[in-house]
Amino acid sequence: MTSTGTTAPPPPGVARLLRPYAGGFAVVVTLQVIGAVAGLAPLLAVAELGRTLLAPGQADDGHVRDVVIAGAAGLLVRLLFTAASSGVGHLLDTRVQLSLRRQLAARLGRMPIGRLARRHSGELAKVVGEDVSAVHPVIAHTPGELVSAFVVPLVSLGYLFTVDWRLTLITLIPVLLAVALVPLMMTPTRLREQKEFDAAMGRISASVVEFVQGIAVVKAFGGSERAHGRFRTAVDDFTRSFYRMVRGLAGVAAGMQVALSPPFVLLAVLAGGAYRITGGALAPADLLPFLLLGLGLTAPVAALGHGFDDVQAARRAVDRIRDVLAEPSLPEPVRPVAPEGHRVELRDVRFGYGGRSGDEGRSGYGGRFGDEGAEAGREVLRGIDLVLEPGTVTAVVGPSGSGKSTLVQLLPRFYDPTHGSVLLGGVDLREVGSRELYRRVSFVFQDVRLLRASVADNIALAVPHADRDAVVRAARRASIHDRVLELPRGYDSVIGEDARFSGGEAQRVSIARALLADTPVLVLDEATAFADPQTEQAVREALAQTREKRTTLVIAHRLETIADADTVVMLRDGEIVERGTTAELLARGGEFAEFWKINAGAVEADSMELEGEEAR
Repeated sequence: MTSTGTTAPPPPGVARLLRPYAGGFAVVVTLQVIGAVAGLAPLLAVAELGRTLLAPGQADDGHVRDVVIAGAAGLLVRLLFTAASSGVGHLLDTRVQLSLRRQLAARLGRMPIGRLARRHSGELAKVVGEDVSAVHPVIAHTPGELVSAFVVPLVSLGYLFTVDWRLTLITLIPVLLAVALVPLMMTPTRLREQKEFDAAMGRISASVVEFVQGIAVVKAFGGSERAHGRFRTAVDDFTRSFYRMVRGLAGVAAGMQVALSPPFVLLAVLAGGAYRITGGALAPADLLPFLLLGLGLTAPVAALGHGFDDVQAARRAVDRIRDVLAEPSLPEPVRPVAPEGHRVELRDVRFGYGGRSGDEGRSGYGGRFGDEGAEAGREVLRGIDLVLEPGTVTAVVGPSGSGKSTLVQLLPRFYDPTHGSVLLGGVDLREVGSRELYRRVSFVFQDVRLLRASVADNIALAVPHADRDAVVRAARRASIHDRVLELPRGYDSVIGEDARFSGGEAQRVSIARALLADTPVLVLDEATAFADPQTEQAVREALAQTREKRTTLVIAHRLETIADADTVVMLRDGEIVERGTTAELLARGGEFAEFWKINAGAVEADSMELEGEEAR
């Protein structure tokens, strides 16, 4: 067996992420440099006018006119080029954000389901949404601010040095004081406080998403106080983290703000200028450029200081984006092998969540998709040997936590076994490319997720080129067609906007999707759990029509669902304890018969309740 390794690639650095857009950044910087230098022209023009008009003797009208024109032209050039730089920067930012979200979506799509499930949905939503948006300042604003922070002071200083180099050094004092405070904002303590703040924000996002997703259960079982308690705990943690961060930065930020404030700058320039003028070393008119350009020296640095928090937040957001992009993909074979037929075989299969060391990339993903009660490090499946012949239905039954859901999720390769192998058409699934695998295996689970797209697109998800007639036929066979026609726009109704489905209806849409895909292997995990008996019967009949050309593996508790199964497999603690037809197992009077006797009454009661819900 040859397949790609599961070692995570090194996280892409910021430079690597932004390298494709180097040309765009160069354009932004060039435009900003021109605009920043041109922006000094009005200030220099005012200073030159002051010196000219205050000088003894008659002012040169032509010189005054040229200075005014130069200042106005500089202002116009600044407006045009700064606007162009900002426009290009924001367009570049849009492209970068789109690219990052596409990369994240592609990476999440290639991640094993189990590893994906280990991350809180709120955490992933924050990375794809908020963290990508947090990169905006670095792309759209920081290049221009950096240029202004360096180009404007350098050009200003070059001019001021030609007037009086000593007063120029005095004018730099506020800037130097502010720059000296910057390292205090980047101490290990401050950086740790900022990470704690981000972590607390992530916990709030996760707790909100989990609370909203589980609101029905919380209300039904009176757990609102506990649920609210977890949210309040997350909020309290966030408040404490925010307070610590602000308290640590407040003094430094206030010091920088005072140092770069216009009154402080003017005080420093006037004090130094008065000393130079009274000493006879500087003409009074020459003080004017320092008063004007002194403020110009500090403004870019102040803007950069105000954006410091955004830059730090963007850096931390990029780190989280890199972490997701560095997640290992589902191992793909180097040389994919096409299965011959659709016979399914499990050979001595063992599986554990979080398995032994070194299996993390292969199988130890854990998460909500596994069997209830599964624990990291404990084997959920132990020595499973099972053959699913083409044209047969194999039903898996057993108590909660016996390994049923884990077993069926090995076929679509949501997990890889820690030991043994799962074969399709004589080929280990790890040797089958994922595209080829999903052309041969479709699945319907109890927990159905529908996309925010039209009903037709949801049904045709696996066969996007399918025409409307094929979609309608699949919907009819899944007994959802009549319900779709009741929607405002029928099959064009968008789920989540003008289409709302109950749990049973959503399952039928998912079944229609599987019927349309018409794959040779079908996996059903409680696929009709929310359906009323009449609908379940219609779906079973639809599946039976193509039974002879399909290999079917199903988890179910209702006797009607497994009565027609060719083989029933009874699991307990991850092992097969009985197998045979339903009649054989009931006649044998073993664990299956006892399990059925215990569960039959409860399942019947659930069926009656579901009938009532569907009627309402």
